[in-house]
Amino acid sequence: MKQIYFFSEGNKDMRDLLGGKGANLAEMTRLNLPVPHGFTITTEACHAYQQNSHQLSEALMLEIDHALDRLSASTGKKFNDESNPLLISVRSGAAISMPGMMDTILNIGLNDKSVIALANITGNERFAYDSYRRLLAMFGNVVYGIDEGTFDNVLTETKQAHNYQSDLELTTTDLKNIVTRFKEIYQNNANKVFPQNPKDQLLAAVDSVFASWDNNRARVYRRQNNIPETLGTAVNVQTMVFGNSGEDSGTGVAFTRNPATGEKNLFGEYLLNAQGEDVVSGVRTPAPISTLRESMPEIYNQFAKIAEKLETHYRDMQDLEFTIEHGKLYLLQARAGKRTPAAAVKVAVDLVNEGLIDKETAIKRIKPESISAMLHSEFAHKALERQHILATGLPASPGAASGQVYFTAASAKKAHDEKHQKVVLLRQDTSPEDIEGMVVSEAIVTSRGGMTSHAAVVARGMGSTGVVGAHALQVSYPNKTATVDETVIHEGDWVSVDGTNGNLYLGQLETTDANINDDLATLLEWAKEISHLGVYTNADTPADFQRALEFDADGIGLTRTEHMFFKPERLLQMRRLILAKDAQGRKDPLAKILALQENDFYQIYKLSAGKSVTVRLLDPPLHEFLPHDEKEIKLVAKEINTTVDALKSRIDSLKELNPMLGHRGDRLAVTYPDIYQMQVTAITNAAIRLNQEGYDIKPHIMIPLTNSRSEMKWVRDVVEETIQKILIANDTTLEYQIGNMMEMPRACVTADKIAEVSDFFSFGTNDLTQLTFGYSRDDVGSFMPEYIAQGILPNDPFQTVDTEGVGELMRMAVNRGRGTNAELPIGVCGEVGGDPKSIQFFEKIGISYVSCSPFRIPVARIAAAQAALSNN
Repeated sequence: MKQIYFFSEGNKDMRDLLGGKGANLAEMTRLNLPVPHGFTITTEACHAYQQNSHQLSEALMLEIDHALDRLSASTGKKFNDESNPLLISVRSGAAISMPGMMDTILNIGLNDKSVIALANITGNERFAYDSYRRLLAMFGNVVYGIDEGTFDNVLTETKQAHNYQSDLELTTTDLKNIVTRFKEIYQNNANKVFPQNPKDQLLAAVDSVFASWDNNRARVYRRQNNIPETLGTAVNVQTMVFGNSGEDSGTGVAFTRNPATGEKNLFGEYLLNAQGEDVVSGVRTPAPISTLRESMPEIYNQFAKIAEKLETHYRDMQDLEFTIEHGKLYLLQARAGKRTPAAAVKVAVDLVNEGLIDKETAIKRIKPESISAMLHSEFAHKALERQHILATGLPASPGAASGQVYFTAASAKKAHDEKHQKVVLLRQDTSPEDIEGMVVSEAIVTSRGGMTSHAAVVARGMGSTGVVGAHALQVSYPNKTATVDETVIHEGDWVSVDGTNGNLYLGQLETTDANINDDLATLLEWAKEISHLGVYTNADTPADFQRALEFDADGIGLTRTEHMFFKPERLLQMRRLILAKDAQGRKDPLAKILALQENDFYQIYKLSAGKSVTVRLLDPPLHEFLPHDEKEIKLVAKEINTTVDALKSRIDSLKELNPMLGHRGDRLAVTYPDIYQMQVTAITNAAIRLNQEGYDIKPHIMIPLTNSRSEMKWVRDVVEETIQKILIANDTTLEYQIGNMMEMPRACVTADKIAEVSDFFSFGTNDLTQLTFGYSRDDVGSFMPEYIAQGILPNDPFQTVDTEGVGELMRMAVNRGRGTNAELPIGVCGEVGGDPKSIQFFEKIGISYVSCSPFRIPVARIAAAQAALSNN
């Protein structure tokens, strides 16, 4: 089995084998772009390494020897040569980009002898020892696990001793001393010696890159981004080119479009006399790439043409890494650029308009979950009017967020997980090790770094608010403070972060809702054209429905009428109703609630302008409306003019051992039919009024918790009898549908019979999930995280549908229901209705529509379109 491919042997379609980086280096080589020579060790070799007890096989090491001979022949350089040494970089590269999550080592091949040879060849001794100290630090950290801060401390001490402001001021003598001290760190911290044999360096580096696939930060990143654990990483071995070889050299990262906004212009940064890690780590603040046009116009123009060529070739925005060595340009990487959700939408729409891709491709490129980030709030203008800007940095990732400040990833994660705080991670700069703290943060702020630093890239990728390079912030990790002039921010203090303009403010600021912009509106229109599934909303108030309509909801899939009863004046009447001893006692509160309910439905139906609205009749157990503590019981007793003892006695009589499986849903209709009759009367009266005003209202009434044909038939008869009496009294007609909420396993099994007396089905996946698993959805938090961490469950089944169990019950209900009525409309209105993974499954089993919260509608719309495309 061939385990190594030279760049000249591959192409962009070999991502699974060569990884994204290797495939793209091969493709750029095929396009005759200036790519340094090199080869890729395949992902299959990584799998073999994992199966071989994390050891490199003899066959692979032999193949590496042959590859090195071939690389030496093509470059004219050799490992460990004292006149012209071959120096290489070793980089990871999975099929799906995981920026910064796995390991890289540069300058491999340098040792005590070859560093002198490099100095002689280049005539630049400082450059040679600068490269050597970089190798020692990276190798020590990656291979031997020595904390990179230990090496950084030596640099800091040296700069402080000479009052240097930058690494560039380090002299050759300084660098030689640093090299000596770095070697001592090997001995003192790890009882190791830096290997002088370049071949040993290479094999150790390859081993470490393969091993880094399983490091903690990579696992967290894969879990966060739904990247399969089975992919493995390739390893790219490439001849070094040096951006740190003088003022006519440099390194940079650039995007063919702005990754924050999506605007079509070359966007990026570079550093003169630096290596790539200096840019992405944020240790030095780079210059905008636009200034390269002034300092090196020929290089800039060459790079701009290559960037345009690659974007056209790949038909997508590109993220390019480049190095300039003595005035010559080299490309080190091309990949689809990480971008903010807003930028992703704009780029997708623009590429369609530019004729590079079609609408279907544009839809496929959007992560549905990321759309919700575009709907994040902004700071209210009034809140900003009197606010002093604490500091300003680079606007790395748009949005507005407030949180309590923490200075380490561990403390941020702890505050989030244990104290349920909203947190802002504030650091000098971030590294891949900070990923767990970054994931839980409302916003990420760094005092150093640029728009292509690790913090910026990760914030954009996660859709989190981000500000980088806020130089006014002086961060002290030991003191757990950040200082701006005389202002001191302590751990736990509130700050507000504006990722759109880069401003930071003290305190927690008021925010306003964001709106759908033109590009997102266009994309959602395309998605609606492509989708098979309708996207409805769960809305209990006119305000909820109005917001959903702004997001172009197809209608309401679920109005939970119980949510209408919790306003103070309604709750009082509801309590009077529940506590009444008989039907006569319920008449007055029912009459008062009827008037309120009729107005509720009138307002919602009026907003619908004829769009379908499904109203679920009262579902929860009655105890939810009753007082529970002594203070509230006394207050309610006074309100309803009874004694505390009498009220307590009535409350006790209504108690159930397991109320979620007790007297609720359609069971209320059987024992208290007047409650459902009141609700149906309110619905019917509201619909008649609006139809008389010129609207076209066709109520959909949903019965919750049914588990048999006979039960559904009994309640349906009550509902229909109520409607017909009202229609006769008003001498009018009304189109309506009566359906059931499929949330009982028994209902799914007998769906063919229930469909005989039901006009539609709508799955309530929350109850169906808890009844199928035997989990209480209110208590799963005590064990669900551990179940997921241990791999017992792949996801929380209340968030993503369990396709093997709950999903099979749903499939059975769909097939049996449609066996009775081939045109039976079937929806999903549970929590998973807005979950993209679940929507893929719903498309496959023939669901008609999903219903979700208003802010999930755009997410569900994109997911529905993607599901339609993947199932075509």
